[in-house]
Order: sequence, then C-alpha cells, then structure tokens
Amino acid sequence: GTVPGDGIRFDDVSFTYPGTTSPALNGVSLHIPPGRKLALVGHNGSGKTTLVKLLTGLYRPTTGTICIDGRPLEQWDRTALHARVGVIFQDFVRYQFTVGDNIGVGDLQRMDDPEERADAADKGMARPFIEAMPDGYDTQLGRWFKGGRELSGGQWQKIALSRAFMRGDADILVLDEPTSAMDAEAEAEIFSRVQSLAADKLAILISHRFSTVRMADEIVVLHSGHVIEQGDHDSLMAEAGHYAHLFSLQARGYQ
Repeated sequence: GTVPGDGIRFDDVSFTYPGTTSPALNGVSLHIPPGRKLALVGHNGSGKTTLVKLLTGLYRPTTGTICIDGRPLEQWDRTALHARVGVIFQDFVRYQFTVGDNIGVGDLQRMDDPEERADAADKGMARPFIEAMPDGYDTQLGRWFKGGRELSGGQWQKIALSRAFMRGDADILVLDEPTSAMDAEAEAEIFSRVQSLAADKLAILISHRFSTVRMADEIVVLHSGHVIEQGDHDSLMAEAGHYAHLFSLQARGYQ
C-alpha cells in the first residue's frame, strides 16, 4: 500500500545499461522526504543522470526498488507519475510554438488559461522578456515560421523553468543541469526561487556549480555509481572528504 508523505526511497538500487558490463548505479539507498531540496554531485559518469532517468521511469532498476510514497515505481500509472514529476533536462525542449504554448504545454489540462501561464512565467522569471515582446505570449518562436523569434539560451531556460512551474500537480521537481546556458548568479537565483516558491515540493538538483549546490538541504556525492558522502554543506566541509576537496578547488577558481 502507499505511505502518503513518505517521498522518494531508493532501496539498494543498481542499474546496468543494456550492452554494458559495469553498473552505472551500484547499491544506492536514499530517502528524500517531501519538501527536501537535494543536490546530486559527482563527476560526469558518476551516476547522477542515471539516477534521474530511473526516478522518472525511463529505465527500471536492474536490482533494488524505487518507491514514491511507499509504492514501487512500476506500480504507478505512467500518466499519474508524469503528472507528479516535473523535469527540466539539460537538453530542454524548444518547441516551435508560441511563447504561451511553450509554457502551457507543461499542463495540458490548463494549457490555455492565460492567468496560469502568466503566473508560471512569473515564477520561471520569463515574464519580463515575454511582456517586452510586441506579441507577448502570442510571439511565435523558432525558425520554422515566417517572423519566428529566436530566444537566447538563457531565455529558453526560463521558458523551460516556467513550463515546470505550470504543472500544478507536480510535487517532485528535477533540475538536471538546468542552467548550462546561464551564469552562476542566474542559476543560484533559479534554485532559490524553487526553494521559496516550491517549499512543499521535493526538488532534486544536478549541478556542477557549488555556489548553488551549497544551498540544498542535503547533498549526495556520487562516485562510480556509489553514494560516497551525504549531508548538508557544512557537515560535508567538516568531513574534509571528496565534496570538501571539490568545493575548495572550485572556490579557489573564483578568487
């Protein structure tokens, strides 16, 4: 049965991609209660994106179980699961739609509601540049159409973020390198918005930027598919392990 309010649990989860021999995730156990803001840290290939792909049901664990509210993922109806998990991937989709439809598509039930769209755009920090365009939410994006506008990478990111905020039922937000097209300051601003505007939502952030990562309630450090450290920024700095090493390397780069 379900355990409402339990959040996400990974129980000894391992996953090996088809056609490969070494596991991308190896014996990972995690509990993320609702409202927690979790950051995943680790080199490329450490298992961060694999963890997200398993969580969103793109793949099933080779061994172990992932539960949301006490119910294994494979028992969830796909549509219900997709309604609950809002993902902003690195390669976010640039639909050749109008601005309004690009945001509205985040929630097909309420897609055409102008107030919902404007509210989502506001949360995603896209409202100022949308309203500055002559056609506002009716501005046609992309090169397929005559007169279609191209946005900057950072503007597309904000559209993608607004799309995630459009999903009223989504109580799990995944930000997978959401701001590769943004500077560190904009990324930190987006994450703090997710913290304040989505206080009741569980959020998982994957980022290379420790200035943002340090804001999370909890940080999980992955290495070769294993969780090697877990805690908040201060406790991990005190441990003087892998995280502290990576953080101080990056901090030195800023000075």
